Amino acid sequence: MGSQDEHTDGTGRRALLGAAMFGAGGAVLGLSGTARAATAGSGGHGGGLKSLPVPTVIGHRGASGYRPEHTFGSYQLALDLGADIVEAGDLVPTKDGHLVCRHEPEIGGTTDVADHKEFADRKRTKVLDGVSTTGWFTEDFTLAELKTLRAIERIPANRPHNTLYNGRWEIPTFEEVLRWQDEQTRRRGKQVWIYPETKHPTYFRKLGLGLEERVAKLLHKHGKDRRNSPVILQSFEPTSIQRLNKLVDNPLVVLLSGANTRPWDFVETGDPRTVADLVTPKGLREIAGYAQGIGPTLDLVITRKADGSLDKETTLVADAHKVGLILHPYTMRNENPFLPAEYRRGTDADAYGDAFGAFKRYFATGIDGVFTDNPDTGLLARQDFVNG
Repeated sequence: MGSQDEHTDGTGRRALLGAAMFGAGGAVLGLSGTARAATAGSGGHGGGLKSLPVPTVIGHRGASGYRPEHTFGSYQLALDLGADIVEAGDLVPTKDGHLVCRHEPEIGGTTDVADHKEFADRKRTKVLDGVSTTGWFTEDFTLAELKTLRAIERIPANRPHNTLYNGRWEIPTFEEVLRWQDEQTRRRGKQVWIYPETKHPTYFRKLGLGLEERVAKLLHKHGKDRRNSPVILQSFEPTSIQRLNKLVDNPLVVLLSGANTRPWDFVETGDPRTVADLVTPKGLREIAGYAQGIGPTLDLVITRKADGSLDKETTLVADAHKVGLILHPYTMRNENPFLPAEYRRGTDADAYGDAFGAFKRYFATGIDGVFTDNPDTGLLARQDFVNG
């Protein structure tokens, strides 16, 4: 999930990890019969979207509440904690055309590139989707060069405990993720799902590094480009999803940021519509013509007051379901700054608030799943919700 999902940039309270650290699934979490029914078949081979439990718990960039995001350490932990799907990963290209997993093409905040003197002259200022951005960009590096870097925590002020793992993992490629998915499926005896995103596709197409064709080629190579394949594709640019719809048969999801924003491909093509237009019944019907779901920011499901507390529930869930779209909103995080005001506890930026209360409120809207940096918290919250 991209930069559009940030509202703000804990002491890492690990109690919530609990027994879930030792495995995945209902048996580990001690689910009752009702909750087990909700999670049954949560990855049956070839079962498609309907095989997933509802509400689905999606590990946002892995288990990024506990490990630096978009690393195999983060992805692996998400599975160990029981995530139904792992968002592996945000896809950006290298100079030589490989797809790698990074939050953004600018990697100064997520790798140790600034410590590599040999790459000092690669620092640039570029305009990325209308925003002047200074740093180091994946498209200026070969894959071999990127493999010399190591991942670091992106928001250390909120997650100082994650800095313990700085430098431990390299940048994964999308093809490595696809192989990892197969390996984990064999090891765990249940289908592992992933949820990659095409990042800034219009920007990269202008550079001659079109993402969709590269994604489709790899999915086809690995036999994962079918309707029931355990790979859901997402993008903030509707035209990227439309392009993918012509290349693969995978489930597709259109990501939606703030109501008053415009997808960058709309800006580039002069389409005047905003996200507010896309979430009308008419806009949702159009999306349903080429996608199976939407990934709205949580504020499109329940609006917020000026003080950051929750306000009114919108009709988005009902309207989307009416045209057959699933909803996987983003992003639930445990730390105070990321929670609605009424669920914050204390004032520390890295302290946990009442995440369970927030999960319960959002689950009650009827959403089909949620992206979360803390999959274990999401699973326990789902257990509470399903069991009433």
